[in-house]
Amino acid sequence: MRFKVFKNTVLLFVLVMISCGNFYKEKTEDKRQETEEQKPNIQNLDPIVGANQTDAYLSLLKGKRVGVVANQTSVIFKKNPKSKTQNPNYTHLVDSLIALKINVKNVFAPEHGFRGTADAGEHIKDGIDTKTGVPIISLYGDNKKPKPEQLKNIDIVVFDIQDVGARFYTYISSLHYVMEACAEANIPVLILDRPNPNGHYIDGPVLEMEHKSFVGMHPIPVVHGMTIGEYATMINGEKWLKNGVQCELKVIPIKHYTHQTSYSLPIKPSPNLPNDTSINLYPSLCFFEGTNVSVGRGTDKQFQVFGSPFLDNSFFKYSFTPKPNEGAKYPPHQDKICFGMNLSAEESLSELHLNWLISAYKNTKSKTDFFNSFFTKLAGTKKLQQQIEAGLTEAVIKDSWQQGLETFKKTRNKYLIYK
Repeated sequence: MRFKVFKNTVLLFVLVMISCGNFYKEKTEDKRQETEEQKPNIQNLDPIVGANQTDAYLSLLKGKRVGVVANQTSVIFKKNPKSKTQNPNYTHLVDSLIALKINVKNVFAPEHGFRGTADAGEHIKDGIDTKTGVPIISLYGDNKKPKPEQLKNIDIVVFDIQDVGARFYTYISSLHYVMEACAEANIPVLILDRPNPNGHYIDGPVLEMEHKSFVGMHPIPVVHGMTIGEYATMINGEKWLKNGVQCELKVIPIKHYTHQTSYSLPIKPSPNLPNDTSINLYPSLCFFEGTNVSVGRGTDKQFQVFGSPFLDNSFFKYSFTPKPNEGAKYPPHQDKICFGMNLSAEESLSELHLNWLISAYKNTKSKTDFFNSFFTKLAGTKKLQQQIEAGLTEAVIKDSWQQGLETFKKTRNKYLIYK
């Protein structure tokens, strides 16, 4: 009898424990489910650029003499970062810093100038910003690297420029020289990071260092898949600055961003990249800048069309006539009819396309005049021109890039802030 009571008591205890365990498991799973439901989906959130995160960097600037590397894209957004109206919903970083009593001593302006209206390659003069009275120092032309005397009254430099993720877009070359000058002067650099609209893929030939120039300074492919902040850490980590010096660097990362995040630029990054389509086509079409073919400078479809008076108009039916406009005072083939293609309706690319370039070369009236010396600087290698002249297909040419791309990806992975 006692044994039977004991047995029943033990059985009851076991049942209670199992019930409690199941209850605890259910409650834990409920809490985990609630947490997952409450956790924001990064894909549904707009990226928050570094410049907007003033709480993260103002303390680093207060009481300091500040230099700012900036252009028209260096803004702090208000409520709607996608606004493209005549009354944009943002303030310029320099204006905001001055309003917040930050001592901005100099503004350093890259190619296209502080307001972003100069032609590609046009000499930019130093001057004074009429709105703030702050001196503007050009980092293009003869003065690509800040001089020691231009940094002597600076305690920290802020770099905030929207990039488009292509090796030959010169803002990353300006970044290199700013970091190098600051490293030599023991001045820290603060990067306010921004998304890369072409950050979702990596492609192109890796630059060979004997072809180093301002449109390609490092052994990277044409499309590198990194933000300015990530790229700066790679410059530092790989010791690409002169004499292997390293810059004291801090990056304010973008919130709610991955390399697969679609990002439409609210402000055109340069005069001839007016919209998302041109920015997406830019890495593929910029090769034409090393040929006698126009990429639409002097039209309203810059980097969305290509054409030339020398292309076969029985093969290329689309035509345009370049005229002087903002960012192209003297466009190639001005006032001449150019025959080519209109790519403005192309779907978004996730790789470099060479077939347009190959097709143009095959259908030009004078192959000997097609390429110029600038092409090798853009390509970062002599091989691409040689491959096109030899009649190799796009697939064969791109296959020759793969080993270099795999090596670069391993290096790149060490410096990624975003996945």
